Amino acid sequence: MKITDQPILLVEDDQVDVMTVKRALKEIHVTNPVMNLENGEEALKYLRDPESEKPCIILLDLNMPIMNGIEFLQVLKQDALLKRIPVVVLTTSEEQQDKTSSFDLGVAGYMAKPVDYRQFVEVMRTIDAYWTISEVPQ
Repeated sequence: MKITDQPILLVEDDQVDVMTVKRALKEIHVTNPVMNLENGEEALKYLRDPESEKPCIILLDLNMPIMNGIEFLQVLKQDALLKRIPVVVLTTSEEQQDKTSSFDLGVAGYMAKPVDYRQFVEVMRTIDAYWTISEVPQ
C-alpha cells in the first residue's frame, strides 16, 4: 500500500544534488513524483498556485540564489494554508545559526548532505522512514 502519491517538493538549485536526491529516492523505492524548483521564490509561487498539487513534504536547501531557504521558511510558516507542510532542510551548511534559525521557523528536520553517496542514501532512508513516503510492504 502506498501512503501517498503527492509530490515531493525539492527546493534545490544545484542540479548534481537534484540528480543525487532523485537517484537515492529511486534506490529506496520512493515513487512519489519529485518537483524541483531552484529557489524559495519559485517554490512559493508553485505552492500558492491553486492548480499545483500540494507536496507531502518539502526538501529544502538553504544556500540558493534570489530567496534562500531561511527567507523561504520565514514566508512559508506565516502562511496559514502552507505552514503545516513538513519541511526537512537538506543542506551542506553545518552552521549552528542555520540549524537554530531553521528549527525556530518550525522545520521537521535538519539533515546535512553527506559527500559520500552511500551515506546520502541513508539520509534519504531516514527521511523516508520518518515520513513514510515510500511504498509500505503488505
